[in-house]
Amino acid sequence: MKDLDSIINHRDYGTIKLKFRNVMDDRKISRNRLAKLVDVRFEVIDRLYKGNLERLDLDILARICFVLGCKIEDVLEHCPD
Repeated sequence: MKDLDSIINHRDYGTIKLKFRNVMDDRKISRNRLAKLVDVRFEVIDRLYKGNLERLDLDILARICFVLGCKIEDVLEHCPD
């Protein structure tokens, strides 16, 4: 039986835009400083900052939002195509 509402059918469900750079720049916090405050490797924050990340750990996301004093919608945006 074929599920017509499955993502496997390659439906256009949009993308998630990363807006970490905007929030970090507004708060004048460097990638190195945020990595130390969140207790993750610099490379993780660097990927977030540059917008080339495929997966994000929810615990890390929570820590980033706490440290930056922001909401999830400040750093992530769903862009329907």
